Order: sequence, then structure tokens, then C-alpha cells
Amino acid sequence: MTTTPDPGHEVSTAGGAEAADHRLHPMSWLFVLLQQLRQFVLPLVAAFFFGGDRNELWPLIGVGVLALVSVWRYYTYRYGFSGDALVVRSGVLERSVRVIPFARIHNVALQQSVLHRLFGVAEVRLESAGGQKPEAEMRVLKLADALALEALVRRRPAPDPAVAAPAAEARVLLALPPREILRLGLISNRGLIVVGAAIGGLSQFNPRLVPDLMERWGEWALGWASHNGTQDPAFLAVAGLSLALLVVALLRLFSIVLALLQHYGFTLTETGRRLTVERGLLARWRTSASRRRIQAWTLRETLLHRLLQRRSLDIDTAVAEQHNQQRTLRELVPVATPAACDALIEHLLPRAAWLQLDWRALPRRAWWRLVLPGLPVALVLTAAAAWFVGPWALLALLWLPWAAYVARRHMRAAAYAVNADVIAVREGWWSRHWRFAELDKLQALQLTRNPLDRRCGTATLWLDTAGASALAPPLRIRFLPEAEAAALYAQLARTLARRPLRW
Repeated sequence: MTTTPDPGHEVSTAGGAEAADHRLHPMSWLFVLLQQLRQFVLPLVAAFFFGGDRNELWPLIGVGVLALVSVWRYYTYRYGFSGDALVVRSGVLERSVRVIPFARIHNVALQQSVLHRLFGVAEVRLESAGGQKPEAEMRVLKLADALALEALVRRRPAPDPAVAAPAAEARVLLALPPREILRLGLISNRGLIVVGAAIGGLSQFNPRLVPDLMERWGEWALGWASHNGTQDPAFLAVAGLSLALLVVALLRLFSIVLALLQHYGFTLTETGRRLTVERGLLARWRTSASRRRIQAWTLRETLLHRLLQRRSLDIDTAVAEQHNQQRTLRELVPVATPAACDALIEHLLPRAAWLQLDWRALPRRAWWRLVLPGLPVALVLTAAAAWFVGPWALLALLWLPWAAYVARRHMRAAAYAVNADVIAVREGWWSRHWRFAELDKLQALQLTRNPLDRRCGTATLWLDTAGASALAPPLRIRFLPEAEAAALYAQLARTLARRPLRW
């Protein structure tokens, strides 16, 4: 007897007349075991080489149990195809069958660590919109089987697995040479991630190691200055500035190394209506998503971007595990020229007329509202500093003219644009961004007015899309005149009412 479960749900069955005809790779148990062992590595190394409580070796018993579970999983896990769905079976004593329609799969992620590449295998994750877990996770498949599964999902409705269908031609939209990766390392500030990981790893062996090193370095620096009679404030200021520049240079060096590890060989390809990104130097990531799953776009340009004449383009997709940057297609263009970014937007959103958008400036007289939230905090901190330090602390109030200047520049650049297919918002001066989305992808509209808005006759229009990242700037239009905000809200509401909601 065959049990047919509801799509995307697990069911228990005593048996099945139709068995899945694909297994995991014979060495899959090893990779599952290594994945589970990560939390035990540092305590075990510390116990063996640095001494400590021998009770920390008790997890070795759990390691043996994990090894047996990993082998058991290999012998009981099967997957196959039934029409336009993927069927996953697992378990012996309690059988479970999971039927996943290809239409439900929004993202296919392939990951290869160095060990995966040595064995010619890959970890595959099939993700859907809104879920907290992937629809299916296969650790691990032969690389050829993983690519075949990705192609099968891409060509849905799925063809007969027994018939070899010709693969669609892939078109390269963007390929980053090593010099662009170096620019990405200079622009990004990910060196702090390396430093934080190093401090966390060292703290596992000795919690006092990093504080002791900093303390000894400070004692050495002050002792050297006293011994050589270099108490001149100017000399100490130059020495401190040189040290700060050295730290910045090291952080940029770490950032370049991390960029090379994560983005070397970055290639963005288009197959039909599906976008695929492949990148990585030692470990390799391959993620793909349908163009229609893209919910919102963010074009960024920081000060370093402008100095190097570059921009970056990120997207939000309605898939699970939005917090996992490595496995989710988010960085569509890590770094490229403004012309390349504009050309890619024009290609992927041909109806949006990106280069022909009619930008409408926001009221510049609202600049003071950007300064107002930080003004009380600045005054309180300055007063407290003056109490302990003296009148010299009042120099901190020089921040106010600078803040006012920055706010005025922000409002000069702030604008929005809307047409029949897309709505876009432009903000920022020192660091700029363009946030935009297709009207079909808007999930909700909200018009808000706080007491200050009511006093000034303005309103804020919030636009919500699925899969929005917590790190992405909000899609909103601030300081709109009340009548203009109400008219825009009504226009968008009518547009959404006439169109079916698409994810």
C-alpha cells in the first residue's frame, strides 16, 4: 500500500510499493558526522593539549553515537521523483515520506567545503518561501547528481527522469576577475569578522589570553615612551595615529583575504528565468533562485564605492533562512561599475525603465528633522563630559553644525520614483542607497503620522515586501506632504487591487 501525503508534509507509513531510487553518497555518513562534531572540536583540543578537566572527554561517547546515527541515516535515506514532485523517504522502524512539489522549491543551494571538493560531492538544500527549515537537505550527493537535481528543479514541470532533456543554455551576466575581488575587500569592512572570530577562538583556550596580551602591550608601549623620554604630546599623538592607521591597514588586509575566500571566481549566470551564483576559493557555494522570487532590490554606494567608482546590488528573496548569507542568494553584484549595475537592472527588470525613472525630490526644509533625534543625546553627553573634564568638552558641540550640514545634504539627495511597474526610494549622502521593488511584490502599505508629522503636515509611507532582510534599509518614503502621501497611497492601493498577488 502506498501512502500519498499532502505536499510539503511528513507522514508515517508502514511501507510503500514505490521506493525512491537514489541514495546519498557512500561517504555521506562522514560529512554528517563531521558536521555534528564541530561543537566538540575546541573542548577536545583544549583538553588534550592544554590540560584541564578530563570530564570534557565524556563527549567522545556522544561522538560514537553520532557515528552510528550517521551510518544509519545513509542506509535509510532515499529520494526519487514522481511526476512534478520530489519524494524523500527515510527511516526503517518508523517510515516517513515527504512529497515536495517542484513548484514549492524557491531556492536550490549547493555547498562544497574543501573536503567536499576532494571527494567530488556537494551538500544540497532545497528551500521554500517563509519556512524556518529547508524543504529537503541532502548530505551529501555526488556533484553530478547534485547538479542534475538542480537542473531538474530549474526545468519544472519536471520531465520524465528516465528521459534526458537538453539543458537550457546558461548566459553569463557577470564574472568578477581577481582585481574586482580585491576592490571588494577594500570596500567592505569584513576584517572585523576575522578579528572577532580569532578572539572568540583564542578565548576558548584561555578566556584571559586576549586581555592579558592587550595589557602587556600597553605596559610595553608606555614603558618604552617613558624610557626614551618621549612625553611630548605631539609625538604621542603621531604615534597613536600611526598605530590607528596600522590597525586599519590590517583590518583591510583581513577583509581582502576574506573577500578572496568567499567571492573568488564569482559568476552570475542566467538560465531561462533562473539566476545562479557560484563563488568561493577553497569552499564553493552555488545558489540559485527564480527571477520571479526576487522581492526587493538594494543598490548601494558608500564613500569607498565612490572613490573606486563602484557599486553593489543586493536582492531580497522569499526563501527560508534569510539570515544565512552563504546559502541564500542575496549578493547579486558584490561590486561592479555603476554602468554594469544599471545594465543588469535594465536586463532583469526591462519594464521598470530604471534609467528613465522620474525622480521626485522630497521637501528639503525637513532636514532639521534628521538632526532632532540625536540632539538631546548630544547635549546630555556634552554636559556630562563638561562636568568631569571641564570646558574643553564643549568643543563636542561643534558636531551640531556638521550634523546640520550632513542632514541638508541627505535631504538634497532624498527622492522617490513610481511608475506602472516599480517604486523606488533614494536616500543618503555619505553612504547612498537606492531601494526599489516591483509593485506586484508589495505585500502591504501603511501610512503613518506621528505628532511631529501632524504638526508639519507630513506623513511616512511604508511599503512591505516578503523576505526583507534585517540588514537592508527599509522601503519607505519619509516627510511627504500629507496630500501627496495620501494620493500616492491611494494610487498604489488601486494598482495592487487590480493585480493578483505573486510571490
